[in-house]
Amino acid sequence: MEVTYNEKTDLLYLRMDTQKQKILNKRIDDDVVLDIGKKNKIIGIEIMNASEKVNLNEIISLNIKEKK
Repeated sequence: MEVTYNEKTDLLYLRMDTQKQKILNKRIDDDVVLDIGKKNKIIGIEIMNASEKVNLNEIISLNIKEKK
């Protein structure tokens, strides 16, 4: 799994499958979008305003890739 956080936009992205494929975006909340790939599997989760929704201190310990 790949975890990316953009501090400027406060966007957290969790990518479960790095295989290139067509993706369908499905908004499930004002701040959460699911990326749906082959066989209707969730391959990514985008969380906007992440610092308000997720404890980033716990996630940073997961070897996060931070984008500034």
